[in-house]
Amino acid sequence: MARYLASRLLVMPPILLGVVTILFLIFKMVPGDQALLAAGATATQAEIETIRHQLGLDRPLLAQYGAHLLGLLHGDFGYSTMFRGNPLPHILERVPATLTLAASAILVTIVIGIPAGILAASRQNRLADLLVSGSVTAFLSVPNFWLGMLLIAILSVGLRWLPSFGFDGLHSLVMPTLALAARLVAIIARLTRGLVIEEMRKPYVRTALAKGLTMHRVLWRHVLPNAMIPIITALGLEAGYLLGGAVVVERLFAWPGIGDLLLGGIGVRDYTLILAITVLFALGFLLLNLAVDLVCLAVNPRLRNG
Repeated sequence: MARYLASRLLVMPPILLGVVTILFLIFKMVPGDQALLAAGATATQAEIETIRHQLGLDRPLLAQYGAHLLGLLHGDFGYSTMFRGNPLPHILERVPATLTLAASAILVTIVIGIPAGILAASRQNRLADLLVSGSVTAFLSVPNFWLGMLLIAILSVGLRWLPSFGFDGLHSLVMPTLALAARLVAIIARLTRGLVIEEMRKPYVRTALAKGLTMHRVLWRHVLPNAMIPIITALGLEAGYLLGGAVVVERLFAWPGIGDLLLGGIGVRDYTLILAITVLFALGFLLLNLAVDLVCLAVNPRLRNG
């Protein structure tokens, strides 16, 4: 386990460096003058040139890239026009809200998606299977922002049960979580159904049933553990999607997370803020994939030899 962890940690810095390099070049090719944005529309040409020199924008591209990498190593992402300085502290203030929303969506997915898939597989081609399959198709077809607006119209405007925006206790977490988790629940339910059906057709299941074990015991003690590796992997990948895919949902519900901040940065063309959030998303995705791999190793130690 320690050797595997060390090998994965050694691979992460080059990947992150590649992401940072690509993003740096992309933002350098984007039209617009960062010095003009920082100075404001009423600034004189002399003031703009002064700010360009202060930000190092008059230096060669390679020198700007080196200064950018050195700043990242010290936690300095550059000059944000929105915050008039390093945006990192302001981004970190938003991290707990985004992680809370993503974690609640994953929890709902585990609690609903996996049991629904198992139920559909154990009742294949029966009413329960048809209901689950139909629900999966419906949730996969509905965009999360449309579902969010529907929830606001019914639960907030119509019934006045829940607040429609902001973060004011657990009750304000319900609608954003449902809007974000619906698609993921459908994906995991469909995946679980297919994997469980595939496992149930294998000889060891027939042997276990012939020995007198109940179907319930076979499902939970034998079939599900063997099907868990792909499910855990899918959950990890979709959790990474949640970190970035929560952008629209956060803005819809005025959720004080990183996604809402990212859209705000896009609105004012704050390239430094956008770059910082994107780099942090990439780092979070890498760490999340590492955690998923470690969980898979814990569930099935035979993968260490793979």
